[in-house]
Amino acid sequence: MALIIPKQYKLKLLPETTEQAIKTLKVCFQEKLSKSLNLRRVTAPLFVLTGTGINDDLNGCERAVSFPIKCMGDRKAEVVHSLAKWKRVKLGFYGIAPGYGLYTDMNAIRADEELDNLHSLYVDQWDWEQTIRPEDRNLDYLKEVVRKIYALVRELEQMVYSSFPHITPVLPEEITFIHSEELLQQYPHLTPREREAEAAKKYGAIFIIGIGNELSNGEPHDGRAPDYDDWTTPNADGYTGLNGDIILWNQTLECPFELSSMGIRVDKTALLQQLKKRNCTERTGLEFHKALLNDALPLSIGGGIGQSRLCMFLLQKAHIGEVQASIWPEEQIRKCAENNIHLL
Repeated sequence: MALIIPKQYKLKLLPETTEQAIKTLKVCFQEKLSKSLNLRRVTAPLFVLTGTGINDDLNGCERAVSFPIKCMGDRKAEVVHSLAKWKRVKLGFYGIAPGYGLYTDMNAIRADEELDNLHSLYVDQWDWEQTIRPEDRNLDYLKEVVRKIYALVRELEQMVYSSFPHITPVLPEEITFIHSEELLQQYPHLTPREREAEAAKKYGAIFIIGIGNELSNGEPHDGRAPDYDDWTTPNADGYTGLNGDIILWNQTLECPFELSSMGIRVDKTALLQQLKKRNCTERTGLEFHKALLNDALPLSIGGGIGQSRLCMFLLQKAHIGEVQASIWPEEQIRKCAENNIHLL
């Protein structure tokens, strides 16, 4: 999206105060997330070996930052996009029981991002994963976890208000669930992002279900890799998909604001079906995929929650560069500075 300059934007916290608020928010949220979903912290890699199938392919077109490893015969490694599949491997390695899981601080570089208010070269998020039972692979379980995460976000919003009363809460009490096909039927002449904007503005906070599979118009709402989230299994609402995005309405920017992408992960059936849909069945020969097909990995649910995005939203900042240090085009830096948006 193009750079958004809010009209008469006011700096609600000085940079020094913002830094302290960021620290408090990050510490508090990960503690609350850990308790709510029974997660324990683990150490995460910054890079993985190329060709193992472990890195997140995102929409399938983003290039991973890669480099040769001298002492391993120049074997190539790549900076992670996210840890969607790596976390599931760790659940199995540690033998974590159903109902319990892990989380980690994930740092990534996404060199192909279009830099704007919400997108940065640097990605920081809490990646989490929880072991589940076969009977938990349903829409009700997914919604239960989404509600828990949303409740934590609202708790932090109230905490910010207690410390800074001029930053008033904006989130609704409940998050609204809507399938991507329902959005298409409600707004058939709009683009997916425009549909998100209409629904997010109407409800304040939404969870869009079933992202990745083709809708009735023959196109997916948005791209999803075929080998972690399950976007093909039929669900209790009469549609397909056990995954989705948490999207809030950002009143500062007046746009939809994705906070988290998450979902119940593929089982063997869903993996094979989704690989076939995306014409990449050759991946069944990769390390991760062979482990899943050989029942060596547990069933799970998981996702990522943007750390800088959470801070940006709760502190009502206009640019993600106000809550994280990254690289921005000179023209963007200049334009932001002229409008009282000071990038770190």
